[in-house]
Amino acid sequence: MGNYDNIDFSDLLALSSEEVVTNSSVTDVRLASGRMMALITLDNGLDHTRPNTLGPRTLMQLDDTLVALAQRVSVGEIQAVAVTGKPYFLAAGADLSRVADIPSKAVARKLAELGHRALGRLAELGCPSFVFINGLALGGGLEIALNADYRTVDSSAPAIALPEVFLGLVPGWGGAYLLPNLIGIENALTVMLSNPLKNNRMLSAPQALDLGIADAMFGPGRFLEQSLEWADEVLGGKKVKRPHQPGKVERAVKWDAAIKIARSTVTKRIGTIAKAPFAALDLMAAAKSGTRNEGFAREDDVLAELISGDQFQASIYAFNLVQKRAKKPAGAPDPALANKITKVGVIGAGLMARQFALLFARRLRVPVVLTDIDQGRLDQALEYIHGEIDALLAKGRMGADDAGRIHALVSGSTDPTAFADADWVIEAVFEEMSVKHEVLARFEAVIPESATLATNTSSLSVTEIGSKLKHPERLVGFHFFNPVAVMPLIEVVRAPKTNDATLATAMNVAKQLKKTAVITADAPGFVVNRLLAKLLGEAMHAVDTGTPFETVESALDSFGMPMGPFELLDLVGLKVGAHVLDTHHAAFPDRFFRSDNLHALAEAGVLLTRDKNGNITGFDDKARAIVAGGASPRSAEELNRRVEDGLADEIARMLKEKVVGFPEDIDLCMILGAGWPFQMGGITPYLDRVGASERVNKKAFHKPAITGVA
Repeated sequence: MGNYDNIDFSDLLALSSEEVVTNSSVTDVRLASGRMMALITLDNGLDHTRPNTLGPRTLMQLDDTLVALAQRVSVGEIQAVAVTGKPYFLAAGADLSRVADIPSKAVARKLAELGHRALGRLAELGCPSFVFINGLALGGGLEIALNADYRTVDSSAPAIALPEVFLGLVPGWGGAYLLPNLIGIENALTVMLSNPLKNNRMLSAPQALDLGIADAMFGPGRFLEQSLEWADEVLGGKKVKRPHQPGKVERAVKWDAAIKIARSTVTKRIGTIAKAPFAALDLMAAAKSGTRNEGFAREDDVLAELISGDQFQASIYAFNLVQKRAKKPAGAPDPALANKITKVGVIGAGLMARQFALLFARRLRVPVVLTDIDQGRLDQALEYIHGEIDALLAKGRMGADDAGRIHALVSGSTDPTAFADADWVIEAVFEEMSVKHEVLARFEAVIPESATLATNTSSLSVTEIGSKLKHPERLVGFHFFNPVAVMPLIEVVRAPKTNDATLATAMNVAKQLKKTAVITADAPGFVVNRLLAKLLGEAMHAVDTGTPFETVESALDSFGMPMGPFELLDLVGLKVGAHVLDTHHAAFPDRFFRSDNLHALAEAGVLLTRDKNGNITGFDDKARAIVAGGASPRSAEELNRRVEDGLADEIARMLKEKVVGFPEDIDLCMILGAGWPFQMGGITPYLDRVGASERVNKKAFHKPAITGVA
């Protein structure tokens, strides 16, 4: 393809000797009109669990195939070319299995250039080109379609997306230029930016059709046949309408404004640490004008920079943790030891208990009974749960039959004997040891001997909680994060007396709840709260000693967290935050700070100010007055280094104590439980990159380092 024909890709191919090649097989199809179409089918030869991917050897084969077809077009043998995939898949994007081995920015650039060369030929065949999106089409898979002239989509296709920004990249095989010029800038911003940043949201086939990504949609029964018939009509002169294709008005008036608004929105939501979203914005801004080749050249430059940088390598590490390690939890016992759950009991009727009850009913589809000593509080809890079910029904996220079934599964009782046939009982009462001792002893007396007891404590010792039980071996920590329905992590805490059957049951329940479970030892704060207590304690200590709120916020910007320390304190509640700091200071007085000022802020109920839309506008004057008086302020640089070194030290201690066995498990917890950014790769690769691991522990957490290349 023009600019790319003379590039030597041998060094890129050398990295892909073990690539599972997605082959490009060609079949000639005689259309009803008599025209001949060459149909390329992408197929890696594996079953339906292994989607087609696009590695260097796959791209070279596709490139060779398209060159040969262009020659056939030139001599009149064929009048059209189409691409489709094996059953259920077009392609799941680039093969990233060896991306960590790319040795330089120059080689990284060749991955962009090879994609442009192969996929770009679809627009240079000398005849119309079609892509029949017969199933999943992600990233480079969707870019195959965007490079063609026309597209159809199977109505049952489960996921269509450009998720690259989620992984620290940009759509770099034409997508950043082609998509906004196909469906308009506002729609392109949704697909390329908003959706990836909303937990990698995908498009359905009807949504892709509505946006104009696809020109026609057909059902799965005769998808290929109808796509061929439609293509024949197009070849015969049928007009294809593109409802969102940008015109002069959008380019002149709306394009730059949409980019400006998106840039502001992204900055407010995630800050400016992540590079990929802003690189994508720059590419889409430039796509307003210029040629296709100029757009592709810009993508080459940006993709080379990102692939060779720290954030992409960190994102791949984080992605593999979430997609692979999470499915095989370290230290998990044989799942066959798990007891079957036929009824759930929830002790308590507060906000967390209500969320538990709804989640257990929705996912386990078993009866769930709540209890509380106060009938009025119990009634409020049931009213809340049934209201949430009705809201899900109204939003179309639950069918009427499901809603009716779940309504019937949830009940409440002030009588402990309602738990007599429950085989999973979880307490969600106040974080005070005497309260937990009292309620667990009361319910242990009525539940079956085979039942599992779980505690949702976030900071108390599971061992101590179980110390007065007759059967402490059936107690397990089961620490959710708020909001329960959204946060994907559960810390499953194995106390010294917790037996394998109890642990296996807890892991199986977490799986049924569609959560990721990480097994931790019984230690203060487990993983997430211990590290957050370190960070928040240092932040409040800096304020206590005279550092302005704003300086503390800016000092911690480099972590790239979804919210600053004070917004996080405001979210979890100032009283809860103060309690967490107290607990950790009591456990580790030489390393963790408590804060009298935080207690005072909690008592006064002041910290942040917000506008009428809930956006943070600053810090409350009363809050400033409460914390005034510190005489030893720190600079942002001093505080940043102190927090980095403190976290590196604490993680090394946690690993030595075997709270978890590996740095990967700490990263998994922080990514899923604290929102630690993907592009940071978790906390331990970040601490390695900034030198904190070496400064404090004399060694890195990871060898080789999870970092970019020159």
